[in-house]
Amino acid sequence: MKMIKHSFLIGSSLFLLACGQNNENKTTPNADTSKVTMTEKSDEKTFAVTLVDNKKDPSCGMPVTAGISDTAHYENKVLGFCSTECKNEFLKNPKANIAAAELK
Repeated sequence: MKMIKHSFLIGSSLFLLACGQNNENKTTPNADTSKVTMTEKSDEKTFAVTLVDNKKDPSCGMPVTAGISDTAHYENKVLGFCSTECKNEFLKNPKANIAAAELK
């Protein structure tokens, strides 16, 4: 009988100790990424192709499907660029470069 009491006390103590601990490995449900339009990878931003009105980077000719890291507004259009450098090059003379954008 004494052994049963000791076993009960030890079991109860372990149960109470376990209940007070914080479980650090809790899982959280995955976020719905179907509506995400911009993600950050360290300092780099990328934009969804559906947000822009051009098929190609007007400065270098790269397809926007390869990745968009910067955008600009020009004549009520949103243009995607592969880099900030390409965007800056376009903004120097946008009228001369807009045809290369292949607007949708």
